[in-house]
This record gives sequence, structure tokens and C-alpha cells, in this order.
Amino acid sequence: MRLGGPVINNTATPEAWVKELKTLGYSAAYCPVNNDASNIVIESYRKAAADANIIIAEVGAWCNPMSRNKEIRDAAIEYIKKQLALADKLGAICCVNISGSRGEQWDGPDKDNLTEETFDLIVKTTQEIIDTVNPKHTFFSLEPMPFMYPDTADSFLKLIKAIDRKQFAAHLDIVNVINSPNNYFNNKALILEWFEKLGPYIKSCHAKDTILSGKLTVHLDEAIPGTGGLSFDTLLTELNKLNPDTPIMVEHLNTAEEYNLAISNIRKVAESLNIEFVR
Repeated sequence: MRLGGPVINNTATPEAWVKELKTLGYSAAYCPVNNDASNIVIESYRKAAADANIIIAEVGAWCNPMSRNKEIRDAAIEYIKKQLALADKLGAICCVNISGSRGEQWDGPDKDNLTEETFDLIVKTTQEIIDTVNPKHTFFSLEPMPFMYPDTADSFLKLIKAIDRKQFAAHLDIVNVINSPNNYFNNKALILEWFEKLGPYIKSCHAKDTILSGKLTVHLDEAIPGTGGLSFDTLLTELNKLNPDTPIMVEHLNTAEEYNLAISNIRKVAESLNIEFVR
């Protein structure tokens, strides 16, 4: 298993980027370049990572290919294709997005998100993206969300079978599907279910935590890993059964200090389980 997170300081050159990753103790990284970078620049980062034994974990393609606005939808699909092509050039593990929303908020709820019609549109759109780019080295993956497919392990498995593309895979963010008190207090069982059903398809994972408050009606907030209710011992144990290069990536924090605390907390859990991260 590999541990990583954002590089906040200098990434102006491949050498500076690698140096900062090594200083942080990361062996997995987020994408360091834009899709409009030259092939020479892209290759320089790919080679620098490979020479330093660093895996580029993911290239984000955060946009809304499910939008009812045709202009927004078409632009989103083209952007995803460019990001997937970039990921393939970089040799990244995956290019990741959410499936998208039929509502105005790209990552928010809508009455039509969890319908068969939208499920079929996700399948068709994903097939088009993968077939157009035809990636050889990277996977296109979706991240589960509470408001849209895939929202459960079963719906994700159904999507995988319906999309039916070798280069489609699962990106795991278990906090995104902890959307009830039952899931919160029984998240160990939830984690085990996801790995039991999707284990072979999981290519990467986000490291977040979550806290259930007493605010009505039900209020869940993201938290620094190790400060909330997530069973990190279960998550790390299950991830450790997958490919040794599987990355777990910290995200959504505000400062270098918060990221350092998150990484320290995760390492402490790993040490208690005798799990070693690739260095």
C-alpha cells in the first residue's frame, strides 16, 4: 500500500516535485500537470516519478457529465477525455470523477439522480469516454457519492457489469457513503461489505474521516483522518490485501499542519497493525 497527499509547496519542476514528495514521506502523488502541458513536460514528470519509485495515484476529472444543460454536459465529457488521456500518458493508476448530477449543483442531490434513466446515461457516457480514449495504462474510475450512483456497493457492482469495460474500475471513498447513523456506527461492517463485493475492482482510495453531530436532522461532517468515527484499522487492513501499489490519498484539508496530522494518524494506525507503506 502507498500513502500520499497533495504537495502544497514548490512543484515548478519535476525535481522540486519529487523532492517535496520525498520530504513528506509520500510514495503516491496527485497529478502534477494540466492536460494542456506538452508531451515533453508530461513525460518529464512521468519519468521523475518512476525513477523515484512514486506512483501517480490519480488524475482528477471533477465536472458534471450528467448535467441537463447540453453545453455543460458536452464540455464535461470532453474534459474527462482529456484528463483520461493525460492519466494514460503519465501512467497514473486512475482518472477519477463522480458520475455527476442531473441538478444544478454538480455534486449535489436531484430527484432524478437515482433513477434507471440516469443509471443508463452513466453507463453510456462512461463507455463513450473509455472507448474514445482507449487507455492502455490507466483506469477510468468513479467515486461513490451519497446523492448519486454509485451510492452502495451493490449499485457500484451493477455499474461495473453494465459498463463492461476492462479499463473501468472503482475508486473508494467510504466516507462519501456514510450517510446515516447506522452506517456511521457500523462503518466497519460497511467497509467490509465494500471490499468483499468490490475488492478486485478497487484501484485507489481517499483517506477522510467523518463525525456525526447531534445537530438535527442528521448532520455528518468531514474530519481529519484519525479524529472522527471511521474505522481506519479496518480500512487499512482491507486495503493491505490488495495490490501493494494501491494508493490511499489524503484530501480536503486546509493547511500543511492538518495534512501532517492526518498522515501521522494514519501511520500510527498502520504501525499498530504491523502494516508498512511503500516508501
